[in-house]
Amino acid sequence: MPELPEQGSPKAARILAAAGELLLGRGSRGFTIADVAQRAHVGKGTAYLYWKTKEDLLLGLICRDFVALADAVTEAVTADPELARPSRWCPRVLRTAAEHPFVNALRSHDDDLLGVLADDPRSATLLDTLGPDAVMHEVLPIWRRHGLARTDWPLADQALALHALTFGFAPAAGLPRFRAEVAEPEQVLAAAVTALLGPEQATPEQVRATATEGLRSLAEGRATALRIIDPATA
Repeated sequence: MPELPEQGSPKAARILAAAGELLLGRGSRGFTIADVAQRAHVGKGTAYLYWKTKEDLLLGLICRDFVALADAVTEAVTADPELARPSRWCPRVLRTAAEHPFVNALRSHDDDLLGVLADDPRSATLLDTLGPDAVMHEVLPIWRRHGLARTDWPLADQALALHALTFGFAPAAGLPRFRAEVAEPEQVLAAAVTALLGPEQATPEQVRATATEGLRSLAEGRATALRIIDPATA
């Protein structure tokens, strides 16, 4: 698999780092390629050697954040397959996603941060394959097949309920009253997921199979992000 530019070029790595700092500090409309080059201590022409447009540079930066998210979840589940259980998976994915600002910005359609990238078809592809919402949606049928989620109601209805629970949880947990009264919000989320999906009746073998299928789905999403960065990398 060919290297990404920053893997073989310290200049490309500095350009990406500079673009990330400027994107977080000013939003996508607040700087130019020249600003990125100046911050990275390279010539503007050098930046264009790696990225044809500012949009390509920024989308590549966002894709890398999605790849990093997938890698973090993959590493955690590989080390501990029990994380594939819904009561552990949902809090872990939400916590990990919160550490990736560009993933969150794209998911929340943060136009101030992302500008035109929020509506870019490639951004939609990223969300549909590696966004936290998509990851939850992809893993739900796996849980149902392996005794980790109830199957007595339609998948689409269950997916909607799980989505509303998990992605409405963080804003609610951030309210002043709950911050003061709830010591372990992730435990509350874990209990709520179990209440929604039913008791986890899977055998250890089923849990391992769930982890394997979930990791395969993450790997496919990761490959999609790499193809957006550079079709030759995946």
